[in-house]
Amino acid sequence: MRKIFTKISITALALTPPANDISFWAMAVRPRLTTSKVVDAALELVDEQGVEGLTLAAVAARTGVATPSLYKHVASLADLRGHVGVRLLEEMAERFTRAVLGLAGDEAVAALMHAYRAYVNEHPKRYAAMPMDPLHDELQRAAGMKLMEIQLATLRGYGIEGSAAIHATRRLRVIVHGFASIESSGGFGLPEGLDDTYDQLIRMYLTDLRGTR
Repeated sequence: MRKIFTKISITALALTPPANDISFWAMAVRPRLTTSKVVDAALELVDEQGVEGLTLAAVAARTGVATPSLYKHVASLADLRGHVGVRLLEEMAERFTRAVLGLAGDEAVAALMHAYRAYVNEHPKRYAAMPMDPLHDELQRAAGMKLMEIQLATLRGYGIEGSAAIHATRRLRVIVHGFASIESSGGFGLPEGLDDTYDQLIRMYLTDLRGTR
């Protein structure tokens, strides 16, 4: 029995890598890669380098795997961008929800518009990766509908529903997207306060809503 135990012990020692084998131990303790972690890495790249910097090779390097390993989680670069779009839509929906919670009418709409502008300014490169038409994309449709529903809910206090509500959400998107995109790219160079301009736009939109039925 002692001979058998000794033989097993020697074999185990032979199979154990040396303590200074950094590559082995790095692989041994590396967290299991998931689709969510792949998207996390993709968003880090987008924040640092913009949409142009998002490649499968860059994500693989960021997550410490070979590029083929990513195909267990995403089918292609286009599929990865689709997952990134879903994450961005979910982020905005969460922010909008927090902004309008407990509010109604003018206060809710103004809070949503401020939250929208703040997101673009805080994450300009990330916002540039936002899908333009998620409702016609199978992967992104649910997240896109959730985001739109939050906007539609803020309009119900004005009695705006149906096609009128869709038009109203489009006008809101045009106002905030246009202003915040120009602002985040440094396009407003004159000294007049940007907050004042944006407040004027909000008041114009609220006046428009009160006349919409």
